[in-house]
Amino acid sequence: MPALEIENLDGLEDFVGREITTDWFEVTQDRIRQFAEATEDRQWIHLDYDRAKRESPYATTIAHGFLTLSLLSPLMEQALRIQNGVRMAVNYGLNRVRFPSPVRAGSKIRGRFTLQSLEDVSNTCEAVFSVVVEDQSQGKPCCVAEWVVRYYP
Repeated sequence: MPALEIENLDGLEDFVGREITTDWFEVTQDRIRQFAEATEDRQWIHLDYDRAKRESPYATTIAHGFLTLSLLSPLMEQALRIQNGVRMAVNYGLNRVRFPSPVRAGSKIRGRFTLQSLEDVSNTCEAVFSVVVEDQSQGKPCCVAEWVVRYYP
């Protein structure tokens, strides 16, 4: 699914309340392993398939919640592109985050972004997005967040 392309920040106002959905993205065991190495979070539920199959309620390895969260940036890039008038976009933070269900290794996830609000703040445009990351194999979201992005003209 191609990204929604907006000419400039003024055009973003037309999308308040509108949901944009990305394509499916596979979360591989190799990506989980690389994330574990980068963050030094090598807990067995992420890396030891045999033990996870025996002892975990998920019966397989799962992605780190923070890995799922970190994928918001590339998912957003799939969802929305502002063509002109933005020097840079900065992740300003999160107002809330929950991980209601796990992302099992090999699962496909996608993001659903809804622009909740826009506000001019300190010479930037602050956008607040409601984000739901869903797993193709589950009915329950695997991540729900409110994400604040600042666009610098």
